[in-house]
Amino acid sequence: MTTAAVGAPRLSAAEVEHYRREGYLIHNRPVFSPAKFGRLQSHFEGLLGRWLSDPRMRSPEHMDVPHFMDPALFEWLLDDDVLDLVEPILGPDIALFSSHFICKPAGTGKRVPWHEDSAYWRGRMEPMEVVTVWLAVDPSTPANGCMRVIPGTHRHGYSEYEAIDKSTAVFDSEIKRTQFDQSKAVDCVLAAGECSLHDGRLIHGSAANTGAMRRCGYTMRYISTRTRVTDLGYAKGFQYYLARGRDHAGNKYADPGKINQAWIDAHKDGFPAGH
Repeated sequence: MTTAAVGAPRLSAAEVEHYRREGYLIHNRPVFSPAKFGRLQSHFEGLLGRWLSDPRMRSPEHMDVPHFMDPALFEWLLDDDVLDLVEPILGPDIALFSSHFICKPAGTGKRVPWHEDSAYWRGRMEPMEVVTVWLAVDPSTPANGCMRVIPGTHRHGYSEYEAIDKSTAVFDSEIKRTQFDQSKAVDCVLAAGECSLHDGRLIHGSAANTGAMRRCGYTMRYISTRTRVTDLGYAKGFQYYLARGRDHAGNKYADPGKINQAWIDAHKDGFPAGH
């Protein structure tokens, strides 16, 4: 695959229109060159080994904000190959908000309840315009619990949630089934190296991984720099980064060349589960 030029949109007008109408897009094309993606896969395996050996860490479904402790990940998070997917949706001024490896082990990977990402950030950013690039580190299929989306639900705002049993799920709450039509769910089937994109307000989830193949995805989350991040007190030490262009909202951005020591110092007994 040829690397896209800086600022060269990688989505067609029809794809952008589909994203705006349905709240998601399945991009069945490689995000990175084979060599660059191979380096990410290799880097992830090393990170996973360190994560699982650290008693402070949660299960591999909860590898949240790994870039805070591992700045090498910015090689991919701030890469033009990714930003050129996001720019047609957010515009030329982009900030990296977060990232998260969600790795479901074969046979035991927990299901992700139906939810909207925006529920975790309500009241903390304005406007709520978050694009998630969900990069398949492993192949992602119905057999190993691929992500499923409910098209068009990003237009309806925030849903009502109810408590659920967390022993078999990643979260302890889920959108009430009366809030959406599960029969309209679409499977986001991806080969390793491909991605989907979804709006932060879109209802989505995934089944448990009962199959024989691991399912890992890397969620890379971006906002326009016109979005004002107002309150991240729920996660002391949280940082975000200018990815492209310039700021328009008075946000303060961290240095991607440094580890987030404030985050590490604030959570010495274990890192909070984020999204």
